[in-house]
Amino acid sequence: VSIRDNGYGIAADMRARIFEPNFTTKAAGEAAGLGLTQSNEIITSHGGSIAVGSKEGIGSEFIVTFPIA
Repeated sequence: VSIRDNGYGIAADMRARIFEPNFTTKAAGEAAGLGLTQSNEIITSHGGSIAVGSKEGIGSEFIVTFPIA
């Protein structure tokens, strides 16, 4: 599954941290920073993987793969 947007993109220095618990670029109290952490945990617990590609000013793409059952 591939999900792509044409938003701001993710800065290269932040891309390595997006799956860390409580990591967010939003102001305090606006987001818990758990969405991608939990998504990654669910996907990997089922033998899958999630990858991200992003270019600032162009957008991001998340690719989720699962093994064939």
